[in-house]
Amino acid sequence: RRPPRSTPLYSSAASDVYKRQLLRFLLGIIKMLKTFLHIMIFFLSTHVFAETDDWTSYGKDSGGGHFSKANEITPENVKNLKKVWEHRSGDYKGGANSAGVKGGEYQTSFQATPLLIDNTLFYCTNYNRVFALNPETGEEKWVFDPKLKKDGRAILACRGLSSWKDETKLTSDDCYHRIMGVTVDAELFSIDAKNGQLCEGFGKKGRVDLRKGLGEHPAMYYWSTSPPAIINDKIVVGGSVLDNASTDIPGGVVRAYDVRTGDLIWFWDPIPPDEATIIDDNGNPSYRRGTANVWSIISADPDLNMVYLPTGNASPDYYGGHREGLEEYSSSVVALNADTGKLVWSFQTVHHDIWDYDVPSQPTFYDVEKDGKIIKALAQTTKMGFVFLLNRETGEPIFPVEERDVPQGAVEGDYVTKTQPFPTKPKPLTPTYLDPDDVFGFTPWDRGYCKKAAQDLRNEGLYTPPSLEGSVHYPSAIGGANWGGPAIDSSRNILIANTMNLSSTIVMVPRSDCDKALKELARDSVQSRFSALQQNEGTPYCTIRAYGFMSPLGVPCTKPPWGNLTAIDLNTGDHLWQIPLGTSKDLAPFPFWWIKGAPNVGGPTVTASGLTFIAATSDYYLRAFNTETGDELAKFRLPTGGHATPMTFKTENGKQIVVIAAGGHWAVGSPASDHLIAFALP
Repeated sequence: RRPPRSTPLYSSAASDVYKRQLLRFLLGIIKMLKTFLHIMIFFLSTHVFAETDDWTSYGKDSGGGHFSKANEITPENVKNLKKVWEHRSGDYKGGANSAGVKGGEYQTSFQATPLLIDNTLFYCTNYNRVFALNPETGEEKWVFDPKLKKDGRAILACRGLSSWKDETKLTSDDCYHRIMGVTVDAELFSIDAKNGQLCEGFGKKGRVDLRKGLGEHPAMYYWSTSPPAIINDKIVVGGSVLDNASTDIPGGVVRAYDVRTGDLIWFWDPIPPDEATIIDDNGNPSYRRGTANVWSIISADPDLNMVYLPTGNASPDYYGGHREGLEEYSSSVVALNADTGKLVWSFQTVHHDIWDYDVPSQPTFYDVEKDGKIIKALAQTTKMGFVFLLNRETGEPIFPVEERDVPQGAVEGDYVTKTQPFPTKPKPLTPTYLDPDDVFGFTPWDRGYCKKAAQDLRNEGLYTPPSLEGSVHYPSAIGGANWGGPAIDSSRNILIANTMNLSSTIVMVPRSDCDKALKELARDSVQSRFSALQQNEGTPYCTIRAYGFMSPLGVPCTKPPWGNLTAIDLNTGDHLWQIPLGTSKDLAPFPFWWIKGAPNVGGPTVTASGLTFIAATSDYYLRAFNTETGDELAKFRLPTGGHATPMTFKTENGKQIVVIAAGGHWAVGSPASDHLIAFALP
């Protein structure tokens, strides 16, 4: 505002007044601009230039959890999701109910959870090919083919990949960002994330042979399906073995390699502390055979400089009379120093495991306050339906674990321990006893069969030993929980886990009868239809193993629900809710689609907005639930079963996308396929 005309314009007093008024005006403008700038920064940070919340490891983070901060999709709008793209690799073979290798044939099960890094989606196929896709359109950027030898393999699957960036390089350099994975040929590979070319300086032209040190064995005896863990410039990898084939199976060694060169840095041979791995004159280790392997997902904690291993049981699964020196770390959670591979602690979930109750899932990290202190913890789901909550620094249980008496009386030559560990909290996720008076069937005829069989077999609840007359195995060896693992909403400290409620049967057959046909050895034609004869070479027994205890109509003898989804409050250890997961649609013929709770293989994912996404079921749906209440909010039809763990992310333009692999699984009867499907809001 100019001074009055009567005041000389350039007098000293008028000038000071004018300057002060002008200064106040300019400060007001600056304040308005500052407020506007804050508003724009907030808008851009939450909408346009939103944090992408990349999915950098199989479990989202190196300690699992499957928790995404992406929150565009909410409980209110999730029902509006639409399919936005689909990618098909063509890498599948086999149909439903084609378990195992028959006459050199194989079957596939598409189990991959992709990675999302720097606006590129990476996933692996059943044939270990790696695809890089545009995450918004599904358009291919490049593909890497390891030239897999597919014939003569026990199973073809890949659960995921690993990612690492070399901060000593420029982003434009070759192999600055690497995608790393394992194959069913038992190779570890490293490729350039820009173009899918092998990183020549890693191992032998980009590959490391994981069979080195394992001794001679058929190719189908050893492979890898789970992604390695990466910590402090080391890549840590385990392996999988063929169950119930022989005592002379390759060992379960876990090895750490230099992430740049592929050189072996350390190995952990799961043998007693007072034993040493054999080293030849050239310094090459020879790992002990038949030890507990690590076939599932390894976790890594860079802050504690530790890796966490979920171990299996020593081979074979159902007889352990020969296992002296092989079980120190079987069916356990094992924590190792990431620099040296030296043992820090171990916690055994099953003693002398002769039930195939190996630890199946990734040790999953969370934090919890107890007695005024924040504890770095982990949750371990198991096939028994137990959840062990442990201090990940010490291995001590967060809630008491009790040693309780279990059924006794193993077959000749073997033994069972007097007690097994039972967590006092949380309570089991599944039942542990099949009551003959509470069996299931569609008709009085098949229900009567199940009742009589449950009475005639050894049936004393959890940990009933395998026997000559046959034993009910409940939960079965496929769970309870399995490799999909739990999701943990870290903003609410809620754990979500899917489980199966199925029983199976095990019959021990003396070696002198093992050359007889299954039809001759089986108790009846029903057992013959749903069982397999497994040789267990090197032991006094072969086994007749049925993954499912079935009625003559092919219906589980256990009462529905056959699958559940459960939420646990990690602060208290209490169940928040439990609901049946899925239905009998696509499993049973019409009109028997009404049964709630389906067999399931896969895992859940949770988001900051309070959603749980899961497919996994034998009916072909991806479902969304309210994490806090368990209410089913929406479901989306898939072309076959989605037996993987979904993932979700926010793209560079702020769009949230949910991705699921739908490729079927022989164990639950859904046909094999190769669909990678993305959903988003319109």
